[in-house]
This record gives sequence, structure tokens and C-alpha cells, in this order.
Amino acid sequence: MADILPFKKPAVTRDRRGHTLCRQGHHKWMIVTAQRFDVKQGKLVTVSECGRCGKRKVQTL
Repeated sequence: MADILPFKKPAVTRDRRGHTLCRQGHHKWMIVTAQRFDVKQGKLVTVSECGRCGKRKVQTL
């Protein structure tokens, strides 16, 4: 007969939970105030960055 090995469930950490949320589209968007003007387009922009994973999105006004 084979020996049965017990497996431990990995502990959920804060970083791991954040990446799971971001992978499913639940980002924590925060506005970056350092960049307000896009030189190439010549327009005002709002740059948002996710506080968990660092992904950025840009919206023109």
C-alpha cells in the first residue's frame, strides 16, 4: 500500500490576495498627481495607478 502524505494549504498573505483581486479586474485605482499634461496629445490627462499591482491607466479630459 502507498503512504498517504498530508498536504498543507498555503497561507494567504496580503500581497497574494491583492494580486488575485487585480487578476479578476478589481483594481484599487489611485490618481497620480505628478503627470497632469500629455505633451504628445496636447491635452490634460488623468493618470490612475493601481495601489496593489502597479498597473496604470490614462484618461483624457
